[in-house]
Amino acid sequence: MKMKAAYTIFILVVSLTLFDVSNAQKLSNNFYKRTCPRVEMIVKEIIQNRIRKNPSLGAKLIRMQFHDCFVRGCDASVLLDTVNNTKAEKEAVPNQSLSGFDVIDEIKTAIERACPRVVSCADIIALAARDAVSAHFKKPLWDVQLGRRDGRVSLATDINGNLPGPFSNISSLIQVFNRKGLDVNDLVVLSGAHTIGDSHCAAFSRRLYNFTGKGDADPSLDQTYAETLRKQCPNPASTAITVEMDPGSSLSFDNHYYDILLQKKGLFVSDAALLTDRNSNRVVTRLQRSPSSFFSAFAKSMKKMAAIGVLTGHAGEIRQNCRVINPLK
Repeated sequence: MKMKAAYTIFILVVSLTLFDVSNAQKLSNNFYKRTCPRVEMIVKEIIQNRIRKNPSLGAKLIRMQFHDCFVRGCDASVLLDTVNNTKAEKEAVPNQSLSGFDVIDEIKTAIERACPRVVSCADIIALAARDAVSAHFKKPLWDVQLGRRDGRVSLATDINGNLPGPFSNISSLIQVFNRKGLDVNDLVVLSGAHTIGDSHCAAFSRRLYNFTGKGDADPSLDQTYAETLRKQCPNPASTAITVEMDPGSSLSFDNHYYDILLQKKGLFVSDAALLTDRNSNRVVTRLQRSPSSFFSAFAKSMKKMAAIGVLTGHAGEIRQNCRVINPLK
């Protein structure tokens, strides 16, 4: 009986895995070629206008995409507003600092005027994140396959165990990424997105003031850098203060993040953790030595991440408003 039950579970897991792979294979680069041929141009124009006023937009949108894909898959569930007393994903603590929702709204409004009820909010997130990060390069840094559909469920409680936190150790990080079909290489490569953007002090202040509960600092953090951070982030941490995740390079998407890691200046415990495993450390060193390797690897890992748990075909829906599900017919 136990063998039969185990076999059934195995078949279920394999079936779910194959389902996800099958859905990912339904994405394509020219999905909207006939139904909304200007979709990529519309997204690009709005992002270019926005980034002139907000140069840090790339960091905000790629973080949004990451938080969306790791919870329920890349289905734009992170965009949904809370309904009644059921808190949506964006209300969960790790998501309360997300921003850029207004940019997605603007893009969706423009696309709905051009191609009503055709383009999903999930695809808009993927395009907007790519274009915002790529803006200063005058060319797209990675291909975005399209054809995702939008989910109809968003629960704050789904965040637990699905999003790696800033205090995660290497084993926790690997486990979370493995559950999403991503490996150690993807973990290190995608962590490279920390080369852009800022962080609130609360995400790392424990490393500065009370790492082991004895009023001490994290010994794996460069002590001169730790002193600099203490001057920027008094104790207790203020929610109004932010710090560059990649000092001096927070607006430049490059492989500089791996330089600071090897200098023991990674801001989060989860950054420093990448040096504690032989395999992840090896990837850090390889990416630090070669900018071209980083860009190539990032493009491949983004393609994998952007296909996590996607809805295609008749699953889900095409939302008319990214913040609310469509009314049932």
